[in-house]
Amino acid sequence: MDGYQAYGAGKAGGAFDPATFIRQPQTVVRILCWLFSIVVLGCVANEGYVNRPEEVEPYCIFNRNQNACNYAISMGTLGFLCSATFLAVDIYFPQISGVKDRKKAVMADIGVSALWAFIWFVGFCFLTNQWQVSKKEDNPLNEGADAARAAIVFSFFSIFTWGGLTLLSLDRLKKVSFEEEYNKLFSPPLG
Repeated sequence: MDGYQAYGAGKAGGAFDPATFIRQPQTVVRILCWLFSIVVLGCVANEGYVNRPEEVEPYCIFNRNQNACNYAISMGTLGFLCSATFLAVDIYFPQISGVKDRKKAVMADIGVSALWAFIWFVGFCFLTNQWQVSKKEDNPLNEGADAARAAIVFSFFSIFTWGGLTLLSLDRLKKVSFEEEYNKLFSPPLG
């Protein structure tokens, strides 16, 4: 059991190796989730609101529906924070010595990743629908159109990155379930 990894991590208490950490598939996909959240947030926050010369208040480029822009900004912000939080958990993960605590962290990762895949799916469908029914006369100069399309595309990509994190976490759970069973079967005798 010397070289075996618990829940996809090295033995508890091992030294942190940034090069190995960055090369892990889970880390790469989590960083992509983080970047895609930044892109969606930046596109909508920066160019998601336009106004016509005769209007004072800016309106959302997605069919003048403030809820679409608010949802996209919320998805981007919370997705960014959630990715950063679980990236920190991944860094700290090898230091967790208890198998049950590792299992809790992996279960939380599975639940949160699956939830975010669903949230991004809903956001993609909502933004796509609102963009599709937007009226040409609301934005005659086509301002922010590229940013709106980029937000839609990266929302679509985020479905797959968060779904991929869910699958990677499920794989991590299988690996540690083995360790948990191994520890039960081959624990040292007491006394």
